[in-house]
Amino acid sequence: MSRSLDVPEVNRIDTLAQELALLQDKGKRRIAFLGSRHVPVVSIQIVELIARSLAQQGHSLITSGSQGVNAAVIRGVLEVDPSLLTVLLPQSLDRQVPEIRDQLAMVLHLIEKAEHDDLPLPMASSLCNQEIINRCDQLICFAFHDSETLLNSCRSAEDIGKIVSLLFFD
Repeated sequence: MSRSLDVPEVNRIDTLAQELALLQDKGKRRIAFLGSRHVPVVSIQIVELIARSLAQQGHSLITSGSQGVNAAVIRGVLEVDPSLLTVLLPQSLDRQVPEIRDQLAMVLHLIEKAEHDDLPLPMASSLCNQEIINRCDQLICFAFHDSETLLNSCRSAEDIGKIVSLLFFD
């Protein structure tokens, strides 16, 4: 009995080829992590483990500076090699919550965006996410299905040809 296989869309083939090449590539990458501030504890441990593993392989990681996913990435990379971490804040350090400032004090490559202090945080975060995406080779994002800012950032990354891994908490 013969079976017909549907031919996948050309853009999906390109994406698959790009993902396979990335898996085989032994070179060091710049990997961005974006994610929600409100994350289940078990998920935080998984994010931290992934970040630590990627840093142990020598990849450079870039993230933002909020609680949740970003804080887990920062903890994971700082344990391995602080020089592999870049943190890009959506606003100045003074605008960050006190709970995260102590952790940010240990970051060697910290970039503040004081010029965004007058913007609402969602807008400043969107601009920050876009800059993070522009600086990376690959994006790993942890989000909820209603996390519009993060989902928009993932779409934007895909639109400019970045490899995007989007994982949902819900």
